[in-house]
This record gives sequence, structure tokens and C-alpha cells, in this order.
Amino acid sequence: MKIFPIIICAAALLFAGCGGEDAENQAAEEIPTRVKAIQVLTTNAPLTLSYSGQVVDRDEMQVQSKVTGTVVEKYVTGGQDVVAGQVLFKIDDRQYRAAVLQAEANLAKSKTALAKERVDLQRDEELWKEHAISEQTLTNQRATVQSQESEVAANEALLQKAKDDLADTIVYAPMSGRLGIDDVPVGTLSNAGSTALATIGIVDPVYVQFAVSEQEYLRLARGGQTSGEGAGENFKIALKLADGSSYPYLGQFAEYDRTLGNETGTLTIRTIFKNPDGLLVPGMYARVEIDGLKLNNAMLVPERALQQLLGETLVLVAQSDNKSAVKKVTLGEKIGSYYIIKSGLNPSDMVIVEGLTMLREGMPLEVTKVTAQEMGFSFTPSNQIFNVEKNAN
Repeated sequence: MKIFPIIICAAALLFAGCGGEDAENQAAEEIPTRVKAIQVLTTNAPLTLSYSGQVVDRDEMQVQSKVTGTVVEKYVTGGQDVVAGQVLFKIDDRQYRAAVLQAEANLAKSKTALAKERVDLQRDEELWKEHAISEQTLTNQRATVQSQESEVAANEALLQKAKDDLADTIVYAPMSGRLGIDDVPVGTLSNAGSTALATIGIVDPVYVQFAVSEQEYLRLARGGQTSGEGAGENFKIALKLADGSSYPYLGQFAEYDRTLGNETGTLTIRTIFKNPDGLLVPGMYARVEIDGLKLNNAMLVPERALQQLLGETLVLVAQSDNKSAVKKVTLGEKIGSYYIIKSGLNPSDMVIVEGLTMLREGMPLEVTKVTAQEMGFSFTPSNQIFNVEKNAN
């Protein structure tokens, strides 16, 4: 808010004149001061909510190897865009190749033993039919075959695990996204399931995260249908970047946290924005501006009509007797060139917007009534922003 100089004596802070009758007589003799004034605007005002937000990855995860070993090859560089299934790293596979060979040998050995036991079982079944061996001998041989079959199955499982371990020495991108610059160099010892080889995150689209109070959450969740507010058909969610520029894509609400913060009493909300050019970088700060609410029968005055003095907000008004008066006001949200006035003014008041210098309580005025159009006042945003499809992916 701009602060304009104003000369008001101490008594004026209590909305009284200076010096009693002498001051009144002096004011009567003064030449009227030329000012421009505008009537307090009472309208259904569009309400813009503004929050400090931060860009975060839509999804982020650490890339880890499933086997332990030394990184011997790296096929990507930090900051590179990758697609799901792309080869990223290779782990030293010598011990895993040896494990496959050992597992194959053990499986072959157990299959040979199984074949021999099956031949012996077939022989024992023939001998049992001729009563040449006891039933117990036959039963024992059948158990031996079953045991050997189990060993073959176990060795097949061990071989499959050894093959899987060997395949896992190649580390693939689990999803499409952009790598961080925290990727490890060749020669790093990677422990299975614990060493982060790289970080990957989705950067198009991205989330912009911010926190709202309980009252503001209710206002958004109900679409502005409480406390005299009327709901807009759709919310328009825009971004102002750190350099003051407007981000050229609108966003949508994406996620709400399930609880209010115990210490802050705020609720975290995420909005989603397209980021085809990669302009939004995770960690970046931006201001989230949400349009789509309306404040019914709001009283507004131009920002330039407001004065700041000793921590209070004052407005000079032109009374019906063409004399100035000071009123203390309570401000609400800022809307374009205006501020919402919660208390302190009447809809019929004429607030002075030009000629404020050297004014004080009770001065004679020569008032020229002006309109918002003449003064260039507006509460309609003029940013050039492109709409995006619903349900950004």
C-alpha cells in the first residue's frame, strides 16, 4: 500500500478538529482545496486468494539396485530425461554369472540322481510283484524318489534366483522422468535395497504446494457459498513466478492433505500444472492466485485513497458540507486497484482520491466527482494465461 503524507494534528486522530472555534474560523477563511473524490463502490466483487507456494515433483523416488556389487557402467548423466525401462547402471556381474553356472551344475546333478532313483523304483516295483522284495523296500524307494524330486525342484528355484540376480545387475529406470544430479559415479559399491544410485522425478506435470487456514479451506471447499460469498462456476488457478511474470498455464486442484497441521493449524493443498517446457523446477517458489469466488455487496475503495498513520488505516472523505473528515477503516482483501472495507465507511461516502497532500480534518473543499473509469481503477485481472485440459496427467 502506498503511504501518502498527511498533516493531521493529534486531535484529528480522534476525529476532532484542531483548536476549537479558532480552528473553525480559520478553516472558514481558508481557500477551498481542490480534490477529486469517488463514491464508495458497492458491488459483487471478484475475490482472489493468494498464497505462497512451492513447486514439488509429482512423483519422486530413489533408484536402487536389487543386488549388491560395484557399479561398473553408467549410461546416463545427472539431470537427464529418461523413460521407463531405460538402462541406467550396470553392477559387476561376475559373481552372479558364477552363481548361475553353479546352480545349473547342481540342478543337472540332482536330475541325474533323480533319473537313477526312478530306474531303481521301476525295478523294485517289478521285483515286488514277483514277491522278490518286501513292501517296505518298495515304500522306501518311492520315498527316495520323492525326496530327489524335491531336491530337483529346489535346485530349479535356486537356478531361477541366480538368473534373476544376474538380470538385476542391470538397473533400469522404474518410471519416466528427470534424473537428479545426485547420481553415483562408476566404482561406487551399491548395497542391495539401500544405496541410492540416483533420484528420478516426474517434472511434467508438476505439483505446486501451499498451505491454507481452516477458514480458507472451508471457503474453497464450499466454493465460496458461505459468509455472503457466491460461488464461481470454476476456479482459475494461476501462478506468479519469482520475477513477477505470469506462468502461461492454468492449474487445477489435485490433492488435499487429510489433516490440519497440529502446530500450524493449516491444511496443505496441491495444485497441478502442465510443465512442457520444464520452466517450473522442483523447489522453486511461486505465488498461487485463485480466482472464482465472489464477495456479495462488498464495499471497496481505491488503494490510493488510503492513508497509514501510527499503525491505523485512515480515509479522508468529502462531506455534504464540502468539508473534509477523517475516518478510520478496517481493511479486507485487496482486489486489483481496490481494498475491501470491512468497517468504518458508509456506501454513500465520497472518498478523496486526488489532492490529499496537506489535507486535514475540517478543511473546506472544492470537490470534483470522478468515476473509476476516469481514474483507471479496476479489479479485473489482465494476465495472458492459456487454459489447459481438465485432469492434467
